[in-house]
Amino acid sequence: MADLGVIITTLGVLILLGLVGDLLSHRLPLPRVTLLVLFGVAIGPPGLDLLPEVADQWYPFISNLALLMVGFLLGSKLSLANLRHVGRHVLGVSLFEVLGASLLVLLALWLAGAPPALALILAGIAPASAPAAVTNVVEEAQAEGKFTDTLLGIVALDDAWGLIVFSLLLAVAQSLGGDGSAWAALLHGGRELGGALLLGLAIGVPAAFVTGRLKPGQPTQAEAIGVVLLAGGLALLLEVSFLLTAMVVGATIVNLAAHYERPFAEIQYIEWPFMILFFLLAGASLHLGELAQIGLIGGAYVLARALGLILGAYAGGRISGAPARVRRWMGLAIMPQAGVALGMALVAANAFPALQERIVTLVVGSTVLFELLGPVLTRTALVRSGEWGRGKGAAASE
Repeated sequence: MADLGVIITTLGVLILLGLVGDLLSHRLPLPRVTLLVLFGVAIGPPGLDLLPEVADQWYPFISNLALLMVGFLLGSKLSLANLRHVGRHVLGVSLFEVLGASLLVLLALWLAGAPPALALILAGIAPASAPAAVTNVVEEAQAEGKFTDTLLGIVALDDAWGLIVFSLLLAVAQSLGGDGSAWAALLHGGRELGGALLLGLAIGVPAAFVTGRLKPGQPTQAEAIGVVLLAGGLALLLEVSFLLTAMVVGATIVNLAAHYERPFAEIQYIEWPFMILFFLLAGASLHLGELAQIGLIGGAYVLARALGLILGAYAGGRISGAPARVRRWMGLAIMPQAGVALGMALVAANAFPALQERIVTLVVGSTVLFELLGPVLTRTALVRSGEWGRGKGAAASE
């Protein structure tokens, strides 16, 4: 019982610490996501090491649960009405920023003398984003407008594009290595993507039929939580992307259900305490010592990824006819990178045991930078786009 008391007390303290971070973010030029990650660093092993040992076991469960909610809510941004409004811009910018990040990282690492397999793997990981960090900064900002809608649409599509690029480049790297497993890499990516799509539809279609036929309030809340957990659990059991599965479920409900807003409102209502725990534990799990080990190749990766996202987003916005503020600031807004990149790194490390230490060290080290600085850049982009605080009811024309 003493251990249970420690666990419950720690969770209470962490959530209240998140409240402090939320209050401080209104007085400091930092988004609450960055503050929560810094708090996590301070109380975790990198800092004062105040968390109980059992906290290490919480992070996978809490992070998966938080990302499921994020994925489900991002799916709501993929309504046909919203896509008609910004769809061309979302597709253009998302495609070109993914290609820009991959190609520039590949070129930079080749010039830096990285082994071809390592260059291809990191180029495949580069486009991966951090949906939780971006959406949380948007919610904190109460941002609203065409830039915000485009940003959320891009974040929703990023991981799908990123998974395709990663699978293709991993297959190329394996074919260069002569181990004959390139086809397996393509099958793995296709299975994750196709499986997530099919599973999301299989859960989303009946869920859309039920939505609106239940009374608002507790029944709808139970329905929404049950659907999200079912989608995530089955995705993990079937070894397909649980984040993409949750997005497809959300997109299906928003396009097919009569009263689609109800389940999304219920998930949004309970999401924040889980996000607090997610970001605090993410900070506690960061390995700051990896920063000193990324070296020339790591520095080239960080700079090339940042420049690739900025130039790619600008080119995609230009070609798709996006407004000037989308072209100029979208690259900064999508800079955060976190768990998805680490998952890709582990897959690549298993495929290349000889490169395992270098891959994990480089990706963990660069992720520390992007997880701390990325939300600050997202906040800057929202301010520069003129949409910071517009959701409060300010009347401003597009």
